[in-house]
Formats: sequence, structure tokens, C-alpha cells
Amino acid sequence: RIKGKNTKPEMMVRKWLWQNGYRYRLHRKDLPGKPDIVFAGRKKVIFVNGCFWHRHNCKYFKWPKSNVEFWHQKIEGTVRRDADNCAELIAAGWDYMVIWECDIK
Repeated sequence: RIKGKNTKPEMMVRKWLWQNGYRYRLHRKDLPGKPDIVFAGRKKVIFVNGCFWHRHNCKYFKWPKSNVEFWHQKIEGTVRRDADNCAELIAAGWDYMVIWECDIK
């Protein structure tokens, strides 16, 4: 099973936020996409996305050479779900930010 919560990049962002005085909630199931970090009072959320899993256009994303159809469907499904979740958040009056794994490295 692939880890979806408390990943190393997410923990690095959370540590920086906490050290700089930001207080937040984690993985709210009542919000679309279960955002990694939630600032409820400000109606803002942060998603910390892995470049491979969310198909970021950077040097860390490469299409796998084996089981190509499976990975294409899986990753494209994730990208569509991300877009739907962000649209739902905006419609509900929330603002979102995506921090990519490569931005943290």
C-alpha cells in the first residue's frame, strides 16, 4: 500500500508551518480531496503532492515503462480527481494551494 498521509514532503511543510507560528488541522474528511493541511478560519487548504502520483510537469515525473496502460489510467484518474476536488473547494468558498514535492527538495 502506498502511503497517502504523513509523507516526508508533507511532514517537512507541516514542520515549517508550525515553527513559523501557523496552526492548522490535518486531512479533514468533510472537505473534497481530504486536504493535507487546513486553515479552517481562513478557508484555505494546502495539498502536498508527489510529482509522480499527480503528474507534475517536472524532471521527477516520468511515465513508467512497464504496465503502461495501468499507470496511465491510474495517474490520469488522479489528475482528474485533483481538478474536481479543487473545483468543489472553490465552489464552496475555499482557496487552495498545491505544494509540489520538487519544490521542497
